[in-house]
Amino acid sequence: MIASSSFFFGVVSLAVLLPFLLLSASATSYIDAICSNSPGDKAFCAKTLSAYPPAASATSTLQAAVATLRLGMSYANKSADIAGTAEKENPKLKGSQDAFLGIIGNLKSSTSELTEDPQTANYDAMVCYDNTKILEDLVGKNKDKASTTIFTMTVMMNKLIDLTVGATIAIGG
Repeated sequence: MIASSSFFFGVVSLAVLLPFLLLSASATSYIDAICSNSPGDKAFCAKTLSAYPPAASATSTLQAAVATLRLGMSYANKSADIAGTAEKENPKLKGSQDAFLGIIGNLKSSTSELTEDPQTANYDAMVCYDNTKILEDLVGKNKDKASTTIFTMTVMMNKLIDLTVGATIAIGG
């Protein structure tokens, strides 16, 4: 009797876990589609998106792409807040908050165009690099704490933009 209850428990456990295992495998293929199209570090892409619950639980490439764009917007939003403070500490950084806000606007636009016009969505994601170039120019050779913070956020933002570009290409951009 114990053997049959163990067998029954094993079958029920497998039946319950199988959809999650299959979902995980599917989400991995959606993440792989994004990362294989990303112009940046593929390992960073896979690690980042696999650790980001909305991307890791995606049930389609489109869902994973939208999650990727939202991740970029979230980071840009937090960076814009920090940049506002940095501008007060170092007036040479004036415009850095606007650059991060520009990235948010471009990624929002990219998200809304993803299904209708993936090529325009891709263009909007790529325009974000223009904003990070503005940030790099603002920082210049400054070594103060505020400039270093903006520089560090800009480097990470570029990595996340690589992911968003990969997401738009995976959809057809």
